Amino acid sequence: MIPATRITAQQLTQPQFETPGQLIQWMGAMQAQEYSMMKWAVGMWLISGGLTHINDALNRGEILRIHVMRPTWHLVAAEDIRWMTELNRSRLRPSILSWAKEKGITSEFSLLVNRMIEKILEGIPGMTKTEIITELQHQGVALDTSMMNCFLMLAEIEGLVCSGVEKNGKHTYAPLEERVAPTPALTREEALAKLTRRYFQSHSPATLQDFVWWSGLTLTKARKGISLIEKELNRERFRDDQMYIHHSWSEITCCDTHLHLLPSYNEYLISYKDRTHVLPLEYYRKAFNTYGIFYPVIVYNGQVAGNWNRTKTGKGFRLETSFFEPTFRFNKELLQEAEKRYLSFLEG
Repeated sequence: MIPATRITAQQLTQPQFETPGQLIQWMGAMQAQEYSMMKWAVGMWLISGGLTHINDALNRGEILRIHVMRPTWHLVAAEDIRWMTELNRSRLRPSILSWAKEKGITSEFSLLVNRMIEKILEGIPGMTKTEIITELQHQGVALDTSMMNCFLMLAEIEGLVCSGVEKNGKHTYAPLEERVAPTPALTREEALAKLTRRYFQSHSPATLQDFVWWSGLTLTKARKGISLIEKELNRERFRDDQMYIHHSWSEITCCDTHLHLLPSYNEYLISYKDRTHVLPLEYYRKAFNTYGIFYPVIVYNGQVAGNWNRTKTGKGFRLETSFFEPTFRFNKELLQEAEKRYLSFLEG
């Protein structure tokens, strides 16, 4: 029941959305560390659309790649960036400033550099991190990449910068005010309720601890968020856990046999604290390591069952697949269809 509901809620078997913006809004946010894989993460959840479709959405600013919930990369719909930033700023700022202090960076210096970054980016659709470092050096401020990461993260959570137009396949930065049109402000309670609703609509069934892990909220704030939408949630016990299921998914039944090639850092795994409902504990290290690196995985009938990767060839890419159990029985035609879909996405 848990895999079937999650597979459906996350748009893997019955996709509802045509545009990347619609999908990201539904998901609330999608983790996006690995730049090329994050595009497949969006594409495979849509009704249709190739790599060009995703690139266009990023370049238009329909979706943004930014640090907004936890100190890691996420994709967020442009319409949501301001209220999400406002909701999380007071929680993220102290941790980033503490990290900066360990590097010998004062809050005063951070403010100065952020003002310089704003000025450098003014009127420019996108500059890479390396280009920003070079420009700061021309203005007398020498920074290494690690320090620059700290300043850019601060600039993101302060609502000064966001992702810009891609340059030679690389992530760039641009002024938020120039990329995203103004949107109505939300109260903190409205924002918290919206974030909570987005999570449980797209990730049910899930526990309180799962929501805390995904959102980065404190336990108190997460409980508050659940209380704000409690009329929309059903509670059920699975094993020893109390799980919340958004009422949208109360009637889900098992779906047909299916196989998916999920990207690294996929929401199906990474957005839950407890992953044993879809991945046996003995196979954890085949799906992710102790340093938080998540690998591309094969999902068969809701269970994480193997790995896949791509190898560059002279004519494009070749896919290699393996299953955790050498004798694992699966539908080979479904695997071939999944491989064809991924390769078609890269060409589209």
